[in-house]
Amino acid sequence: MPLPKMPTRPAAILSFPSGEPARPAARGKRTEAEPRPPSSPDLPDVQPQLEGIQAAPARTARKTSAKSKAGTLLTPAPQAEAPIVARAPQPAPAPVPAATGKAVAKPAPRRKAKSAGPEAAKLFVLDTNVLMHDPSSLFRFEEHDIFLPMITLEELDNHKKGMSEVARNARQVSRSLDELVSDIGDMEAGIPLDKLGNRDAMGRLYLQTTLLSASLPSGLPAGKADNQILGVVRALQERFPDREVALVSKDINMRVKARALGLPAEDYFNDQVLEDSDLLYTGVQQLPDDFWDKHSKGMESWQQGGSTFYRITGPLCAQFAVNQFVYFEGSMPLYAQVKEVSGKTAVLQTLREYTHSKNSVWGITARNREQNFALNLLMNPDCDFISLLGQAGTGKTLLALAAGLTQVLETKRYTEIIMTRVTVPVGEDIGFLPGTEEEKMLPWMGALEDNLDVLNMGDGDSGHGGDWGRAATMDLIRSRVKVKSLNFMRGRTFLNKFLIIDEAQNLTPKQMKTLITRAGPGTKVVCLGNIAQIDTPYLTEGSSGLTYVVDRFKGWPHSGHVTLQRGERSRLADYAAEVL
Repeated sequence: MPLPKMPTRPAAILSFPSGEPARPAARGKRTEAEPRPPSSPDLPDVQPQLEGIQAAPARTARKTSAKSKAGTLLTPAPQAEAPIVARAPQPAPAPVPAATGKAVAKPAPRRKAKSAGPEAAKLFVLDTNVLMHDPSSLFRFEEHDIFLPMITLEELDNHKKGMSEVARNARQVSRSLDELVSDIGDMEAGIPLDKLGNRDAMGRLYLQTTLLSASLPSGLPAGKADNQILGVVRALQERFPDREVALVSKDINMRVKARALGLPAEDYFNDQVLEDSDLLYTGVQQLPDDFWDKHSKGMESWQQGGSTFYRITGPLCAQFAVNQFVYFEGSMPLYAQVKEVSGKTAVLQTLREYTHSKNSVWGITARNREQNFALNLLMNPDCDFISLLGQAGTGKTLLALAAGLTQVLETKRYTEIIMTRVTVPVGEDIGFLPGTEEEKMLPWMGALEDNLDVLNMGDGDSGHGGDWGRAATMDLIRSRVKVKSLNFMRGRTFLNKFLIIDEAQNLTPKQMKTLITRAGPGTKVVCLGNIAQIDTPYLTEGSSGLTYVVDRFKGWPHSGHVTLQRGERSRLADYAAEVL
């Protein structure tokens, strides 16, 4: 069938062959059906939108080949939708909506906009102390980019010698940088931080390859490393005015100096387990007054192994953690330990009452609620890791030693007690100490000696023997208590030992991991400490190894934690801890 003649006007309505009536345009407008002649000077050379036009076979083949790149086809049926989007150098006119039941030209699907590139992420300039504090800090900034000044690399080189923790961290950072820069041609484009398999690091690493100079106050010494890093931050701000550049440093004075110069500075928070130590898991939860009203419906109870178990259901059960202690003091008192949590259902087990003298542990009875909770954990053979927090005088070391001596000398559950602690002096160091390993550690173990004296005096059997009996008992106790240094823990394995880590708040998370992984089959690890008495430099309440393990072991079925609240040393010590 021959094609109809070209319309004389661009907006003329095409007459359909075979006597088919022309399709009415919507809203009283006429529909453009044919392309405008390209020779017209006032019309652009574009292909307009077609709406349901039935083309001849010869014309269909030509149109199909021309439109195959756009992914659209011409359909002969007038009722089917046949969107053909015009590709033009300028935006195409809005399609004319058809009447009800007619096809309407649809726009092309909009592609997802790509990220704006490096400008969409922040650029952090790392101080040397951040890398030496956390060797993996290069991979802790997620989608943001990192810039390392050349002076930072020089400071790392100066600190890599020695056997200290800082020297080991500096060497580890150097090895990571060596692996990152290998097989990199153009460093100006940045090095992808996920090259070594760190999927969370989506940014890029930039090394200073050119001299960056910026104007700083003339009073600042140009040769100091901190001032050179501040100059790099200022130069990067001037070079990238549309990008957020910030300094990351663990040095407080460095951050204060940067803010005084109008430069953004931040602390490195990735090593902080908690921003506020008050949010630390205490292991103890007081039940509300309406607990029985909301949780007693459908409650089940049974007895097993001398304890009573309760299966309760209610909204508060979802907040419980396994081995957490709960208590209710009222008309129906309850002191129990959470043994199982499943949704809004929990299983509670009643506790053994260590406040009574018949259940004393090496002559020691619990004097308050939290001490009773702690002894239930220490005497439980299913708990492999226990952490006890509390201020001075709450009885942490005494309870741990009493439980250890009972299970070593009476029940024979463990072979011996191993006690260790960090040798961090409160004042000036007194220098090297003579003697063997235990003799060198004895000055640091004054707490051990004091508590052993208390336990030996409280033992009723040794009291009948007089001084000779107490001396023999003390010799027996000393033969089962070993004092070890942290410096020689690497590579060791303890079998059936009762390991006590005293003053654990002075340990870093890495040192804590080294100690706990020494535990072999049948070994119980007890960590004692007070996060308010940290003597190690560069450690805070949020970054201490003790805080780290309390948060990470929360909810594990074979671990437990109790924060002791009330001091039992003396009224003088309690008052001093409160007001001083």
